[in-house]
Formats: sequence, structure tokens, C-alpha cells
Amino acid sequence: MKPKILIVDDDQGTLASLSRAFALEGYTAVTAPSAARGLEKLAEEPVDAVLSDVVMPEMDGLEFLSRVKERVPDVPVILMSGQATVETAVKATRMGALDFVEKPIGLDRLLLTLRNALRLDRLQRENRGLQRYWQDELALIGDSPSMAALRALVERAAPSDVPILIQGENGTGKELVARAVHDLSPRGGQPFVKMNCAAVPAELVESELFGHEKGAFSGAIAQRRGRFEQADGGTLFLDEIGDMPAPMQAKLLRVLQDGEITRVGGGGEIRVDVRVISATNKDIDTLLAEGRFREDLYYRISTLTVKTPPLREHSADVPALAAHFVEGACRRNHWKPRRLAPDAVELLRQQPWKGNVRELRNVVERLLILSDADPIGAADVRAALPSSGTPARAAAAPATGSLRELADAFERDVIRERLRLAGGHVTNAARSLGLERSHLYKKCKQLGIDMREGT
Repeated sequence: MKPKILIVDDDQGTLASLSRAFALEGYTAVTAPSAARGLEKLAEEPVDAVLSDVVMPEMDGLEFLSRVKERVPDVPVILMSGQATVETAVKATRMGALDFVEKPIGLDRLLLTLRNALRLDRLQRENRGLQRYWQDELALIGDSPSMAALRALVERAAPSDVPILIQGENGTGKELVARAVHDLSPRGGQPFVKMNCAAVPAELVESELFGHEKGAFSGAIAQRRGRFEQADGGTLFLDEIGDMPAPMQAKLLRVLQDGEITRVGGGGEIRVDVRVISATNKDIDTLLAEGRFREDLYYRISTLTVKTPPLREHSADVPALAAHFVEGACRRNHWKPRRLAPDAVELLRQQPWKGNVRELRNVVERLLILSDADPIGAADVRAALPSSGTPARAAAAPATGSLRELADAFERDVIRERLRLAGGHVTNAARSLGLERSHLYKKCKQLGIDMREGT
């Protein structure tokens, strides 16, 4: 994928000459005649570097630099000016500019500066990817043989570009594995874009994947880039691919074969460079036997198959996972550090965890909210564990309050639990409750529920 450079200058001659020079160097130039238009361009499409004049009407280059750093702090910005002073250059550097080039522009020096900026940016992106893999929420936690084998497979698969199919139950960390593969791959500094095929209405899947042109259908008031274009140069994660509608399976197959997409309502083909990682919680062999999933698409997406084990098969990892979730929740929420007592850890280890690692994380974070104890004991764990399919807090509903208040509290807990079990997928949660998606949105708004709570 060619590096994309945004050039902002109110002089059309400068825009034209730099665009030609960059094209000869193998770069794609995006131009803007003003800082305001430059900000619009940044909102429309990602770029690898920004080159901006300082002296411009309405908004100067320093103000533009400040706004760019607010929106995309990691993108390298090079400023240029024919009226530069030492004070301006120093101020620009302190504000985050990578370099300051004087006009008239020496093209050789500018290209060298740009090459260095892109190289530094790539190294920083790769470093951030490795840090995400080894630290915080993206670490593949556990010393059991199954987790050790999973980590080894991820590290072996990451350097290549082969398509991967991840199979496993809900809550076993399929997206975590996909992110780990991406972060350890040469694409680690590029976008990781995800789409849940089960959460998008069938009639909108094509537009979500491939984008659409303005006026392509009712409600298409502007051009929109699809997930493939957003992931260009990086990785596209297609979760619950087993739920993809049959007509879209054929179109996806063609894109994977040709490496080109066509926006809905568009006529031209757009080349994309994307690694596709898919995941499903369904029995893919059954889907193939029943004709609900294309065999040729299956072979295209599953050069390598990775299976995420259910937590009940590696319960020895529960103590390490629980401690990891306690530490992460305390850090994110700025709570004082806390720990689990040995009897609490043992009780957690004995649970069946039908919702797998996602359920364990949910229970641990609920523990930290409901209990003030330090260390947190087994009695606290029992109070936080769901029983008979009813949320723990609903079972412990207060004995006071009006009937309406009690009913609202019960509904609130049930909806939150269904969102959690559905992994934040609103459509699936609504279906399990026997509600229309729009009705569930209305209920959540009425009850003050954040729809992101289940994610």
C-alpha cells in the first residue's frame, strides 16, 4: 500500500508540484487548499503523514497543527514556510511538529525528511502493537498446556499473511486472538477493523463491508468507506462469519480472490490490501453439510484454523485470569489495588463458566463493585455469582420501594445480563428477550442503561 500524504497549502502551484514529486516517489498525495479543508480530509480518510504551510488565511499552520494533534496525535506533521522565524520553528516543535522546512523548498531534503518520518512512524506503530500484545487486556493469559499451545500458534501464524479462521464458544477470546495475530504481524502498525456479521442487518452487510456512494440508496446522504477500505494495509476481523447471508458469501469470496471491492452504487473497482481473519462460534462442519455456508469460501478463509478452548478445559488458568482482571479494573477505574483471597480464587476456579473468560471477567468486575473487602473472600464471590440464570443483583433486590421501582430494577438487571451474555450484540440480546431491536434501545434509554455495558 502506497503511503498517503496530506499536503495543505493555499498556493495551488505548491500543491501541484509536490503532488507530482510525491507520485514519482511512490506516494499518494491528498491535497487541501486550506487548513479547514485539510481537517475535513483527515476526517474522511486516514493518512500516513501531513505536510502543511504555516502562513495561510483564516487558520494558520500552527492552529492547524494543534487541531491535527487533538484528532490524530500519532500522525507525523511537517510544517513549511517562507516566512519562518526561529521562534516559530521552536514553537511548532514543542506543539508536536516533527520538522520545519523553509521555503523555497529543497525537494531532496523534504523527501529525506518525509522518508524518515514514515520510517519512524512505522517503527512506533509496530512497537505499540508489540506492547499491546504483551501488556494489559490483550495478553493471552494462562500457563496451561492449551494456552501455551495457543500462544505458540499465534506467534507462528502472525508473520505470514494467510487467512485464519478462529473457532470457539462465546467468550473464549476469539477477538483477542485475532488482535494478537495482527499486533505481532508486519501489519501491526496498520488498522485493525472489526465487523460482527450477526449484528448487521442482512440488507446492510454489503454497504458495511464495501462502502457506498452518495445516493446509492435511501439514506445514503454521503459517500462512505466500507470496512475493507478502512482496513487497507491492515487486518479485517469478521466475527460470527457463520451468520453471513448467502448472497454476501459469494461477493466476499470474489473480493478475497481478486483483492478488489466495488462500493454500493459505484462503478469502479478499488484495490485493497487486507488480511482477513474470521471467527465463528458455530459448528462450521454442520453449516457446510446443511449448505448454509459456501465450501469454496470456507477453504478461502481457513488456510489456518485456530481453536480457542473453553475455560472449563483450562480451569487451572482461572487464578491468573482473575488476578489479571482485578489489576486491570483497578487501574482503569483508578481504584486502590485489591486482591482475591485464596478461598475466593478456589471458588472461582470451581465454577463451570458457561460464558467462559468473558463471564469470569464480568463476575470479577462485579465483585470489585459490590464488595469493599480486601482481600475479597469466598462469601463475596458467592454473592456476585449469578444463580439459576438470574443476575446476582436482581436476586438481592431491595425489600423496600414502590412496585414500579422494583420492576424497573429487575428489568434493568435482566437487560444488563442479556447484553453481557450477548457480548454487547444488541440484536442478539433483543432476540433473547423477545424484543425488537428498537424496543430494546428505547428500554435502555428509559432505564438509564449504557448499551456498551455488555462489550
